[in-house]
Amino acid sequence: MSDGTLSTRQVAAPVDPIFGIVDAYRADQRPHKMNLAAGVYMDETGLTPIPASIREAERRILAASTSKLYAPISGEGAYLDAVRNLLFRQPGDVWGATHPAVADGRVTLLHTPGGTGAMRLAVDLVARLRPGAEVWVGEPTWPNHFQIVDAARVNLRRFAWLTTNQQAFDESGLLAALDAAKAGDAFIFHGTCHNPTGIDPTATQWQQIAERVEQRGLIPIIDTAYQGLGDGLIADTASLRAFLATGVELLVASSASKNFSLYNERVGALAIVGATGAATSILASHARQIVRTMWSNPPVHGGAIVATILGDTQLRTQWEEELEAMRLRILASRHELTAALAAAGAQGFARLLEGRGMFSLLGLTDAQLARLRDEHAIYLVAQGRINMAGLSPAKVPVVAQAVAQVLAGGDR
Repeated sequence: MSDGTLSTRQVAAPVDPIFGIVDAYRADQRPHKMNLAAGVYMDETGLTPIPASIREAERRILAASTSKLYAPISGEGAYLDAVRNLLFRQPGDVWGATHPAVADGRVTLLHTPGGTGAMRLAVDLVARLRPGAEVWVGEPTWPNHFQIVDAARVNLRRFAWLTTNQQAFDESGLLAALDAAKAGDAFIFHGTCHNPTGIDPTATQWQQIAERVEQRGLIPIIDTAYQGLGDGLIADTASLRAFLATGVELLVASSASKNFSLYNERVGALAIVGATGAATSILASHARQIVRTMWSNPPVHGGAIVATILGDTQLRTQWEEELEAMRLRILASRHELTAALAAAGAQGFARLLEGRGMFSLLGLTDAQLARLRDEHAIYLVAQGRINMAGLSPAKVPVVAQAVAQVLAGGDR
């Protein structure tokens, strides 16, 4: 083999930290195995169902479809309007009433392949328009945040998201990182339901963070992948409204994977909020140029589902009820697991009740995680990130007993 081949002197790339564990789970032949690693909602039987509102929307789309033409680079207007209304809806307002920034022309959106595509587009936009800017990411975080920043060839800076005891949001640490950053640097924030900790700032803390970001001339990138699964659709965008109140320019990555259960449709959007309408138009022109060299045109079907649901009062109401049922079941699982861990003799897990959304950290070591897999067929992600949406009343006591035994060092 000549030295000119792609594989010369190359070693295999590392396995993805989440999908690698899911692959190991799939290869496990034990019938009692549990997948609590992947970030997907599961019903009582362990399946990820298609909500009824989604099935009805797809039926309507299929009946009315006449072509498979390309969508515009930015996406179809109906989908973009729907996501705009969802993200920028004001507390107490009827559907369609949005933040004044929308009326001022400061907001534009692009349809992306999932929230991952939106995050990559956001970081690429920073790299393109702010050469030398660094992107700051709180740790722990969704592992793909690090990979996206690296792939965009941007320098990554890290700061601690949690206090040293891993039980609370480290507000002072974040504020210190904001003060250490230079003007033009970007910070990736989880808009709600922090992944993997489940620990978010309060509304008051978000206001303080947003004000410091504006004072320092920084660029917030808000990853909103779980809207509606924390405290509700409007409550979960409190972080976004805090930044909007300062007038700062910002980028908001949105995903329909979790709240619409459209995982394999890859439905996302990037909202660009400029200082003025003219500034937003300029930013969007650069974003479209980046898109043209990556996916060129967005996948249409999933976006059409979202647009159909949010554009119809009856379907939107049905979807909101389905989403609320998911949210309440996840919250109930969080309470049930906390009680079961205490009953099993595992101490220090009352903090799980402070979390929101799908995830929390159990704080397990790699060796303890290996024992959970090898001895109990329970699959979790690093540090014991557990997917509350994968639990059920039947699974909770089994998981709690296994975690307690691993922590105690018994059952060898």
